[in-house]
Amino acid sequence: MLTVLRHRTYRHLFAAQVLSLIGTGLTTVALGLLAYELAGADAGAVLGTALAIKMIAYVGVSQFAGVLTGFLPRRTLLVGLNLARAAFVLVLPFVTEIWQVYALVFAFQSMSALFTPTFQGTIPDILPDEREYTDALSLSRLAYDLESLFSPLLAALLLTVISFHWLFLGTVFGFLASAALVVSVALPVAKAAAGGRFVDKLTRGIRVYLATPRLRGLLALSFAASSGGSMVIVNTVVLVRADLGGTNDDVAFLFAAYGLGSMAVAIALSRLLDRVPTRTVMLTGASAMAGLLVAASLDLGWTSSLALWALLGAAASAIGTPGGLLLRRSSDADSRPAVFAAQFALSHACWLVTYPAAGWLGATIGLGPTFLVMAAAAATGVAAALSFWPANDPVEVEHVHQAFAHDAPHVHDDHHRHDHEGWEGPEPHCHPHRHQPIRHRHALVIDDHHATWPTGTAGG
Repeated sequence: MLTVLRHRTYRHLFAAQVLSLIGTGLTTVALGLLAYELAGADAGAVLGTALAIKMIAYVGVSQFAGVLTGFLPRRTLLVGLNLARAAFVLVLPFVTEIWQVYALVFAFQSMSALFTPTFQGTIPDILPDEREYTDALSLSRLAYDLESLFSPLLAALLLTVISFHWLFLGTVFGFLASAALVVSVALPVAKAAAGGRFVDKLTRGIRVYLATPRLRGLLALSFAASSGGSMVIVNTVVLVRADLGGTNDDVAFLFAAYGLGSMAVAIALSRLLDRVPTRTVMLTGASAMAGLLVAASLDLGWTSSLALWALLGAAASAIGTPGGLLLRRSSDADSRPAVFAAQFALSHACWLVTYPAAGWLGATIGLGPTFLVMAAAAATGVAAALSFWPANDPVEVEHVHQAFAHDAPHVHDDHHRHDHEGWEGPEPHCHPHRHQPIRHRHALVIDDHHATWPTGTAGG
């Protein structure tokens, strides 16, 4: 898995990602302490609102990432977003009102909503080999899990010698270092979608995503993952303190077990996918998630809960980590930034539903029944994925194009075989031309020549 780090460009980008994650983790800790300083006993409500603002920014702003990569070089965009995040964090220690916290959180998370899908959509373009890309996905998952474990520890160590306000400055340095690493490499340029209205460009990723059967399956599985993940994030504290009679240290142990389970699957993923189809791995993880949530509704002791949380982490990793492979297979270089942005928005829309559901149901009907409700939600996601994503899902699909005429920009390829009476200018060029009927087989993605998935074929 670590051999992919021999690739210089990816190595620098991975280091930039790690620094960015550490910066975000320190910001989360410092923000909680700032909320307590400003709001006292109401700090929980402030943080809950900040979390909702984060999700709204992720869902609403991320779609612009696919548009921006068509106008700005990826390196320029990623560096600019890191610098903007550093600037917003630098202002946080000086706020004096709650509404200022909310405004800065929205601004900061909006930059993250643009940075993350742009970054994720760049990796498959610099790692064309699927095995290397799978290793990169595993490393990315490990980075997220390790950050969730070690950022609070790092913050705790720093807080023994400095006030929490200085954590924000450490975060700024992290984002600046991340920006410097991105500057040090050359990144492929994403092409802008040819022509069309701004709204069409903005919604391109969503349209490609929802027209692709395997990606509709990915969305359903993302809902299953969020059903379990939201219970872990929202209700672990309640389970440990109220039901198990544990301490804050015990809460940390349960979260650590979840992270270790996730990391174990991430480490084994490359070899696992060499032997087992991606669809099988992801559906197994989602089915396990539903079953484990049922088990969590029982009156379990400490040891059983610890093991269960590790298995929940493993199931979440089995669902989420291979998702990038599906996005890569279902997009080309032109649409990839928009498709990754669509996944970022839609998956966080799932969390926007399950987060409040887990919290509200847990507070009103109790944890046991809530685990059963969320298990049913996860099972619904599995059933939907089975319906949307057929078992026979080849990358190359034989299909037929009917005759039609248009004047879209094009290059001469398998979809544009025609002669010119004169020179029409350098490719891609634009002129009225007619397509003859054609039947052929190739790696199929939704684009200008494949607006819908072929019916009566594998995968549709």
